[in-house]
This record gives sequence, C-alpha cells and structure tokens, in this order.
Amino acid sequence: MSAQLPQDRLPLRDIHLPPDPSWWPPAPGWWLVLALAVVLLVTAYLFYRRARRARIWRARVLHEIRQLADRHAHDDIAYATALHQLLRRAVWRYSAGAHHLQGEPWRHALAQVPVDDATLDTLMTLEARMYQPHAQFNRTAVEEAAHRWLHAAWRRMKPQERGHA
Repeated sequence: MSAQLPQDRLPLRDIHLPPDPSWWPPAPGWWLVLALAVVLLVTAYLFYRRARRARIWRARVLHEIRQLADRHAHDDIAYATALHQLLRRAVWRYSAGAHHLQGEPWRHALAQVPVDDATLDTLMTLEARMYQPHAQFNRTAVEEAAHRWLHAAWRRMKPQERGHA
C-alpha cells in the first residue's frame, strides 16, 4: 500500500511573478517621443523669436516714422529729408553705393525690394520735395509708401542682417 498525501498538505508554494519593469531606461519609443518633443519645442521657440523680432522691428520703424512726422510737423522739406535718410539707411542693405544715388539710379535701388510702381513713384516725391520747395508732396501718402516699402524690405532681408536696421 502506498502512502498518499492529501492535496492540501503538499509542500508547494504559489507561482512567483517577475518584478515590475524599471522605469529607467525607457523603451526606445519613449526616446523617440522625447526627441520629437525637443525638436518641436526648439522649432516653436525659433518661430516665436523670429516673429517677436519682426514685431519689435516694425514697431521701431513705425515709431521712428511717427517721431519724424511729429518733429517736422510744419516743415515738409525737413520731413522729406529725414524720411529719405531713413530709406537710404534701409536701401544700404541692398546696394552699398546707395548713399549717393539720385534720380533713376535711386529708383532702381528702391525697386530691388518688390513693391508696386505707385509706391516707388510716391517715394520718389521725397527727393523732389527735398530739392524743390514747391514740389507736390502728400505727407500721408509718402508715410504710407515708406511704411509699405520698409515692410517689404524687412521680409526680403536675410535673418543675420535684421538686427542692424
């Protein structure tokens, strides 16, 4: 006769589960998600910085145009001269010899920035007003044309040149 042990008295222990996986190092998929998040954050920061610089630059230019208009409120010749000098500083980015151009070469230097002919014609009245006291001059139209030209010039500038305007 063989001895049989009852089922409840067997010396067996319960199944041992392996330990929970460690949180470090993360799985390769998490590394990809982290890398993508870093790239997206850096890209977003660069776009934000670029847009912020553009806003600051536009505000500075508008402020300078307003200051010129206020400073020379009753003197069209001085206003035309000051606005013309502002444009010459901006054209210098496209044409190194623009500081001495007049007439059609000056118009050609301004035309390097893609603006319509009406804007160029309006800006050319600055030169006429500076040297001819009785030349036709519309302050509002000239101010708007200068703003349009400067805005178009800003869009065309290379990023490393923007800080100098």
